[in-house]
Amino acid sequence: MSKVIEKLKEIDVGEVGITIFSTKENKENTSLNSELKIPLASAAKVAIAFCVAKWVEDDLVNWDAIVEGVSFNPEEDSKELYPHLQNRQSLPLREAVEVMIACHDSYIARCIVHFCGGWKKLNKSIQSYYPTINVTENPRDLENKAQLNEMLDLMIRIYQGYKTHPLIWTPIINGLVRQKGDINQIPAHHLNHMTGGLDNVAVDIGIIGDFNENPYIFALGAIHLPNRLNSQDADSKIIEAMELLYDEYLKQ
Repeated sequence: MSKVIEKLKEIDVGEVGITIFSTKENKENTSLNSELKIPLASAAKVAIAFCVAKWVEDDLVNWDAIVEGVSFNPEEDSKELYPHLQNRQSLPLREAVEVMIACHDSYIARCIVHFCGGWKKLNKSIQSYYPTINVTENPRDLENKAQLNEMLDLMIRIYQGYKTHPLIWTPIINGLVRQKGDINQIPAHHLNHMTGGLDNVAVDIGIIGDFNENPYIFALGAIHLPNRLNSQDADSKIIEAMELLYDEYLKQ
């Protein structure tokens, strides 16, 4: 894993962190600045989905409950991934959560949170597990944030939850599998993740490797970067680091 860390350290402007969990060894494998606090952008939707799944697990809400007043963010890709849903004004909660994850859709996220009782209630529930995680209606809000190690633990819970109770955690996993965030050198079916980003922030959390053959679970974030619209250096090094992480997976 040293090559992954060294590649990320080549990002010489800003701060970068990563934490990696080995499902084969059932322990954290590698970390760099694991307590780094990062704006989550779209990655916050995984925290929203985690909270809803926990409520389903505790019988506080049902995946078959109907979310009304559904609308889709035209700037995202639901027209391509879910063309058959475009004229729907209501969706089962399970489908709404899947679409939110797969399409990074803030409009669907807003509908889900409203259905579940609002942002204050949602944050109170999330923070009972993860005190640093705070989600907001506007994904670009800097208060939409978390510590990297807590986002990693959240992803571990989702992965392990699916392994033990797949019917409860399937909507989240379906969204992670279906979303489009490919990295050229990594087969799409070996990268089930959620990205997020702002002009000077990059975030990526997820599962890398064959889902059923000891994948790695990771949380990566970089802050205070040069404007990413004008400078791609940090993004390129993050992509290279992810490719190196995948190489490590293939070697294990």
